Parts: sequence; structure tokens; C-alpha cells
Amino acid sequence: MERARPMTNPVIDGVKAWLPDLAAIRQDIHAHPELGMEETRTAALVARELRALGIEVTEGVGKLGVVGTIKGIRPGQRVIGLRADMDALQITEQTGKPYASTNIGVMHACGHDGHTTMLLGAARWLSQHRDFAGTVHLIFQPAEEGRGGAKAMIADGLFDRFPCDAVYGLHNAPTMPAGVFGIRPGPALAASDRFFVTFRGTGGHGGSSPHLATDVTVVQAHFVLALQTIIGRNVPAIEAAVLSVGSIQGGSPVSPNVMPAEITITGTARSYLPAVRDTLEKRVIELANGLAASYGCTAEAVYRRGVPALVNHAEQTEVARHAANAVLSEGEVATIPPITGAEDFALMLEARPGAFIFLGGGKGPDGTSPEVHTPLYDFNDDIIPLGVAYWVSVVEQEMGSGRA
Repeated sequence: MERARPMTNPVIDGVKAWLPDLAAIRQDIHAHPELGMEETRTAALVARELRALGIEVTEGVGKLGVVGTIKGIRPGQRVIGLRADMDALQITEQTGKPYASTNIGVMHACGHDGHTTMLLGAARWLSQHRDFAGTVHLIFQPAEEGRGGAKAMIADGLFDRFPCDAVYGLHNAPTMPAGVFGIRPGPALAASDRFFVTFRGTGGHGGSSPHLATDVTVVQAHFVLALQTIIGRNVPAIEAAVLSVGSIQGGSPVSPNVMPAEITITGTARSYLPAVRDTLEKRVIELANGLAASYGCTAEAVYRRGVPALVNHAEQTEVARHAANAVLSEGEVATIPPITGAEDFALMLEARPGAFIFLGGGKGPDGTSPEVHTPLYDFNDDIIPLGVAYWVSVVEQEMGSGRA
């Protein structure tokens, strides 16, 4: 039976009174962005805010991670983790906001400033309303954007030192209208890998004696085209995968008559299933070596695996769905299609059952805002109360808060 939908939500109503304070925290973090594994100021701010609430704090988990622990007043052994990320991106901000980045070339272009703030808001509420049965670990993670923050925290004993029966994550989505939630069970975000292929030959004079050279530019051209045959002929049509070339480097623009002796291609690979991921790795390397041999060249091919696919667990996906529905005054949680972006929360979901949900933050006339990872992106402060209420609702779904 579908649960009754509240006409009003006491958490949202309560947090709205705090919104100026929370927005000020968010904008302060936004003005002082830090790259992954450099979040010393942000981590110190988080620890300071948690301690001011009387919350037990552990710093330096995985170098710069912060964990706040809140114990409920009701008897219970259930333990869950709520995770937010803290790092920024190497992008020059163009929003023109009064709180725009003061760290030139670095900006919060993915909303991690908002994620951190929403979890701090949940910490404030939960520290004042501990009528739940169990323990909540608030996990503030550094370095989500490709610098290994989740891996570092797990390697530093995150789930040994702070055991969790389940762990939950949240990400804003500026291309979804503000206040809309979206989630899906199973694979939700893609595995993110990179490949690096260097072809080596003799080079030569491209005008007078190209016949005396082994031309690596021809090899790389065939290789780039052949990559798409992996998607079209080696990956089952009902499965999804992406292979894209990001750079081709070789030769000199001031010497167009010189055939280079070496050329390097780099790119990205995305997939959802382990078997498809294995196929991509195998075929990229086989194609590079095979084409090089056929043209009298050599190839050095490296396929470097990044984070795995983010796979939401069925039971926790339903917990997250119910938690989000409980704070919505209208509408339902959307079941979204798989996303080919990547998220290192996937590593936490490999270690513990859990779920990752999206919260719409679009505020433009069409219900969207500039996309993440762009110079014009800015987190929508208006969704902070809803994000806080979602976190509190997850605790209620998991451990019961005793609220009416």
C-alpha cells in the first residue's frame, strides 16, 4: 500500500528558517573551492560545524575525509552512512555571482558545495532530534572527481572504523526541475575507464619520400575509426557502451612536411556490465596491436580502469524511493534511465548495500539550469531544505524517528 503523502513536512518547514545560514555556508564553500585531496579548508569547516552541534567528529579519514557520528536515543543496533562529497573542479568560473570562486581556475561546478551543505543541515536537524533507533555516520568525502577519495577512505578503514549496514548518496541534477527526485535500481551510472595508445614508426619526409617511412598517422586514423566497430560488433546491441577519443598528439604544426615517428591517442570508455567492460579493454588493445603490426609499426596500448559502474541495491533503492516520496507534497519519484557519467560512490556500494539518488535543481524557465562541469553552473540553494528533509527521511525509513 502506498504511504500517505504529508501535506506539509516539519523538516522542510524547520529548515526553511535556517536557509539563510545554510546558504551562507554553501556560498562560502563555493567562494573557496579546493581540488580533490586539497580540501583542507572545507574539511576544517565541516569539522567545526559538526563539533558546534555536539556531534562526535573524526578527521583525516582517507587523508581529508570527515565523519560525524550521531547516536539515536532509542535502543537499536542499525547503523547507516550518509555521504556527501567536498571537492571542486579545475574550471574557471563564469557565473558572475557575488560569491564566485576566489581560487582562479577552480570552481564548484558540480554542486559538491551544496551536497556538503545539505548534509550539514541534516546533521543540525538530527543532532536536535535524536529520536531514532541506531547510529548515523555522516561521511564527508574528499576527491570524488577522479582523485580517489572514496577509495582512500575505504582503504583507511572507513567501514571497519564506522560499520554501516547500508550507505546512501545524493547528487543534484540541474537538468531536472527543482524538487524532483530520480533513481533507478541496478546499474545507474557507468564504469569510467581511460585508454592510452601510442603508435611508433620511423617517421620521414612526407613530401619527398613517404614510401620510405612507416606512417603512424595512417595507423591512428584506422584505429580511431575501428574503435566504433567495437561498439557496433563486439558489444551486444541491447547493452550500452561508449568509446570516445579525447586527444590525438603527434607531429609538429610548424613542420607539416614531416611525418611523425610517434603519435598518441587517448580516450574514455564507459560501460555498465563487467563483461562489456572486459570486452572493451580486450578489443582496444587487440585493435591497437593488430593495426600496428599490419602497417609495420609498434603499439603501446594501456587500458586503465577507473571507478566501476554504480549499482543501486534493490532494497535500499526502495528505502530511498520511500524516503523521497515522504518529503514530496506532490508527484512521484521518477525512475530515471542509466547515466553514462561516473561516480566513485560506486566503490562504497561495492563495499556495502545502498542507493544513490538524484535531486532536481533546475530553476530556469524550462525547469533546467546550466549543466554540471560547465563554467556557468551554480547550485540552487532553494533545494537545500528538500535535500535535508530527504536525509532525515532516510534515517526515519531505516531506523524510525518517532515523528508524527
